[in-house]
Amino acid sequence: MDKTGPVFIRLKTLTAVFLTVLLFIAAPCRTGHAWALNDDAVELLDKTSKAFAEIVKRAKPAVVFVQVEKVVEQGGGSPFGGDPFGFFNDPFFQHFFGPQFRQRQPRKFKQRGQGSGFIISKDGYILTNNHVVGDADEISVKLADGRKFKAKVVGKDPQSDVAVIKIDARNLPVLPLGNSDDLEVGEWVIAIGNPFGLTQTVTVGVVSAKGRSRLGINDYEDFIQTDAAINPGNSGGPLLNIHGEVVGMNTAIFSRSGGYMGIGFAIPINMARAVKDQLLKHGKVIRGWLGVVIQEIDEDLAKSFGLPKAEGVLVAEVADNSPAAKGGMKAGDVILKLNGQKVNDVGELRNKIALTPPGTKVTFEILRDGKRKKLSIVIEEKPGTTAVSINRHDILKKIGLSVQELTPDLAQQFGYKEGQGVLITEVEPGSAAASVGMSPGQLIIEVNRVRVHNMKEFLQALKRSKRRVLFRIKDGEFSRYVAIRLK
Repeated sequence: MDKTGPVFIRLKTLTAVFLTVLLFIAAPCRTGHAWALNDDAVELLDKTSKAFAEIVKRAKPAVVFVQVEKVVEQGGGSPFGGDPFGFFNDPFFQHFFGPQFRQRQPRKFKQRGQGSGFIISKDGYILTNNHVVGDADEISVKLADGRKFKAKVVGKDPQSDVAVIKIDARNLPVLPLGNSDDLEVGEWVIAIGNPFGLTQTVTVGVVSAKGRSRLGINDYEDFIQTDAAINPGNSGGPLLNIHGEVVGMNTAIFSRSGGYMGIGFAIPINMARAVKDQLLKHGKVIRGWLGVVIQEIDEDLAKSFGLPKAEGVLVAEVADNSPAAKGGMKAGDVILKLNGQKVNDVGELRNKIALTPPGTKVTFEILRDGKRKKLSIVIEEKPGTTAVSINRHDILKKIGLSVQELTPDLAQQFGYKEGQGVLITEVEPGSAAASVGMSPGQLIIEVNRVRVHNMKEFLQALKRSKRRVLFRIKDGEFSRYVAIRLK
């Protein structure tokens, strides 16, 4: 496994100063000594170093070490490796061959994991990642002062990987939450957590990029990318700006070795805070729904739709009786702005709609047939908070598979026909889906021997999966069956 009072320390022109100091620190002084140090530069660097240390000193008491335990079963079966028909438990067989051939009972053992978190209220509410606490049977939290508490899950949201847990304590140190929208690429950030169980570890870096999405880590992604070292166990810990405010929750790393390789990802605190508020209020996240299939716009599409450059997102489909349909949105519309703010990409728009409370009226600026137009649409609650969406999420996550509706453009791109099936968009390396040869671009046309033409039929058929799921996939002109066992 691996997301005391406010800190407001302002460091004037920190980045520029730091780079300037590096140039001056070894520069020759007027004394003529080639390696004499510039006293002013050293003093400035010393102040910068102490400023970082002061931020860390004030923040560390509110960063916690999260440990989890879950009882799992392993083993079982006959001494010959399997007994699908219960033959070895048959009374007739037992009478003649004895109890040594009975089915072995599964062994139970405790699986342990660890991560990080940070305190957001004096009475013990803590933010962390959903994948840290998951479906753990026991959660314990260790504070910086050595105290240990049992924790309970208040709410969790697998789609954003945010969870809120609580310990029974009072007058705890708290980290102030900043505004991740104000964060800029190149700013200094500090990560605090417990990598590999090494508690209260601090690393420093910069914001490498913002708005990272389509990474396949979460369903809703808008990651801050940083080069501050993050390793397994850092998950759930805070990413701080130079004012000591939390701007992100450390969540994942890009790695070919399992360790740090210079790229880490954090959930923006604005997204985590919105999810947290709903978890505290409702115990779950109620997401907004527009009811459209959208896609990115490249240069060729921009020319086709009369845009001077590639901007906005293209509406490929509008669901019947959806908020978009009721508000007059049509396939072929280009969404340029949402509530007066420019729409940059699919991930950004999807996240903003999802975090919009149902019942809220929003304004879209669209381009239709070369003319700009405004639409007012009331966002509704996202359907699918039923067993179907949960089963779809769980099963696809288990086997490492992502799929989507086959839009007309995608059908043309991959050489299929609209309504022919659902498109495989991503296969996790090393997953069960990868092991049977499934890959992006292939089409799923049957699930459990049921013909599927769209996502709705796909989800209904997938819901019937129990011990295994049988897919019929099409790749070009040929199709084949693959079976994946669900553990």
